[in-house]
Amino acid sequence: MFKILKYSFFDLMRSRWSYVYFLFYLILGFVLLFLNNDVSKAVITLMNVIIILVPLISTIFGVMYYYNSKEFTELLLAQPIKRSSIFMGQFLGVSGSLLLSLVLGLGIPFISYGLFKSSAIFDFSLLLAVGSFLTIIFTVLSFNIAISNENKIKGFGYAVLLWLFMAVIYDGLFLMSLIVFEEYPLDTFSIAATMFNPIDLSRTLILLKLDISALLGYTGAVFKSFFGTNLGLIISLLILTLWVVLPIWRLVIKALKKDF
Repeated sequence: MFKILKYSFFDLMRSRWSYVYFLFYLILGFVLLFLNNDVSKAVITLMNVIIILVPLISTIFGVMYYYNSKEFTELLLAQPIKRSSIFMGQFLGVSGSLLLSLVLGLGIPFISYGLFKSSAIFDFSLLLAVGSFLTIIFTVLSFNIAISNENKIKGFGYAVLLWLFMAVIYDGLFLMSLIVFEEYPLDTFSIAATMFNPIDLSRTLILLKLDISALLGYTGAVFKSFFGTNLGLIISLLILTLWVVLPIWRLVIKALKKDF
């Protein structure tokens, strides 16, 4: 598995799109720090970009890599190599290259600006952690979609639809349900619904840690009473971990049963 991971990683690192992804975050970090002149404000602005862009790029990269390397994968399947090792190596290679571009692209400008001397170092660390979780989650989800659909057009369509549902449609349905059932106690429902969407859960964690939850009104107070505590943070990180583990488990099972 390590050799396949190494090959996939360096194969993607040689791709110009990896450099574009890295340069985008590098330039974005310097521009935000130049305009805001404050690490905390830059982190808040950066959150909106991370929450939307990271899942989209991870989804597209995962689907593209799976379909583009399909012939190579079939060649590997003819060798005495475990299927789980092949697909896990490819998945880890893709997610690893995306993580490296994200961490270095954002880390270099913030560190050069004096992040370690700033009080916002924890907020920035949480932002990178959330971005890393989202990268891994949506990469493995895209692999699941691709391995379940032989047709490239369907695979890309389902992958984009997944991102669109998680990033936009889910929030609309969530808000509509809160409006329709506003006469009922919805505290538990709001917390549970947030956990079922990794994008919403990540956004909530960052907003609460930046102490701007008051802008969310009553909903922010409810979220802060749960997610703002140490227990809530631990549970949230465990939920994000489940969002990683369960799709990986399905990917391995699907690979073992799939007829190539």
